[in-house]
Amino acid sequence: MTNTPTPVVFEAEITPGMSTREVVALAQIAEEAGFDRLGISDVIFWHDCYVLMGLISQHTNRIHLGPMVTNPYSRHPAVLAGIMAALQDASQGRMFLGIGVGAGLEQAGIAYDRPVRALREAITAITALLRGETVSLHGETITIDAAKMVGPVAAVPISIGTRSPQVMRLAGELADIALVGARSIDAEIAARYRGWLAEGAATAGRDVADIEVAPRLTLCMSSDGDLARRSMKRYAAHYVLLIRPPDLIERDGGRWLAQVEAALGRSSGWYFDHDRVDDPELDRLVDDDIVRRFAIAGTPDECIELTREVLALGFTSVSMNLAAPRRGSMYEGLRETLEHSGTLLDALR
Repeated sequence: MTNTPTPVVFEAEITPGMSTREVVALAQIAEEAGFDRLGISDVIFWHDCYVLMGLISQHTNRIHLGPMVTNPYSRHPAVLAGIMAALQDASQGRMFLGIGVGAGLEQAGIAYDRPVRALREAITAITALLRGETVSLHGETITIDAAKMVGPVAAVPISIGTRSPQVMRLAGELADIALVGARSIDAEIAARYRGWLAEGAATAGRDVADIEVAPRLTLCMSSDGDLARRSMKRYAAHYVLLIRPPDLIERDGGRWLAQVEAALGRSSGWYFDHDRVDDPELDRLVDDDIVRRFAIAGTPDECIELTREVLALGFTSVSMNLAAPRRGSMYEGLRETLEHSGTLLDALR
């Protein structure tokens, strides 16, 4: 008997730093490339991801759509339930809800206190409301007083993305999809996240095998592999400082890390902004090996092999945050990554 390979689920995320028309065009290319799910980044001060998903839903047919990731602070969970109900109806059942602590809240002066409690209460309320139930919830972070949704409602899959052990355990209790946010993923890290997920699933009496687990990878592809890797050096440097792997903290007696931190301090803009300014020292400090630890970057053939290494850790799903080679515009760079994606997905399926 021949064993049939387990299908791999591929998810992409687009950060909407461009016109709405360009975002819709990229979503159509993502669908044509063969992605199963498409997330739109939910970041304050960027174009609203929910408006964009409403537009995308009317110009795509198959791909599933969701925020990557929304948060329980900038919108009341009852408001999120209403948004998801409308989009689920508009997309004919193609929505998912990606939720976590979120991004960009500090710039708007929004505190994200008690994240596990806030997420637990928000997800509990949203899922009940989308089942058409009357909800009474007087929690520590939200209040809903004997209310139910008006109009058509339908459940949506819940996706939780995180680097936090506590939030990953919560995903084991409540999520349909768990996103491993470590960015640099090896066998030890994958096992650690699966352990947290299993602990949460056991608490809720769930079978952890029923939860889809997807590593978060940043994908940057170009026919010019060196350009793709250079475009990811600022991103890799950011995650070196954020995650602080022990071997890199100790590199050159700590002097290397101090130099990276200083170079980032001389840089400006977010690491995915097209108009960001990267300090030239980053090109020297961050070599290709470090880029490979934090991103899937290079030619399509190189990216196929790098993604295979991650899938070999036992994953049957992968969530790819799309990054742009430094071309004339963010749209042009993301389009280049997406236009190579069909080759990558075909090779990995």
